[in-house]
Amino acid sequence: MTIELRTISADDWQTWRSVRLAALTDAPCAFGSRLQDWADASEDRWRERLSIPGAINLLAFDADRNAPVGIATGVPEEDNDGRAELISMWVSPAARGRGVAAALITAVARWAASAGASTLALSVMPDNVAARRAYERNGFAVSDEPGDLLPDGRRELVMLRDLTSSSP
Repeated sequence: MTIELRTISADDWQTWRSVRLAALTDAPCAFGSRLQDWADASEDRWRERLSIPGAINLLAFDADRNAPVGIATGVPEEDNDGRAELISMWVSPAARGRGVAAALITAVARWAASAGASTLALSVMPDNVAARRAYERNGFAVSDEPGDLLPDGRRELVMLRDLTSSSP
């Protein structure tokens, strides 16, 4: 599989919508959003999601089939100038283990560093071991910061990646 990353805009909302709904269907417990929150969302809502000021929205494509296989967004953190956040990260089950996650993470990390961030943060569900391992392979470490409170009383894990070092 040849992976191609495409930066998209609000005009690409239909493609983003199809992949994001696939992500919410495949991994309903992995995201703060739920399928039912987005399934009937209007075009305006999708366009707004893809218009976060200062953000980058990426679609990963299997270039051999011209089929989307993953998504990720990088957003600047409003309260912290030296930090950006990786959100909405997902890779299609059929494309996992083929470097798609690493390509998306690397692209978001490069974007964040070029925007002046020294740290890239993300939140992950505490029981999403596969995602945690993928993030750890890509330079993230679990931090002591408390993540968002979940309905069951647990908290999301906050993971951080230092963008000032050369690894990974």
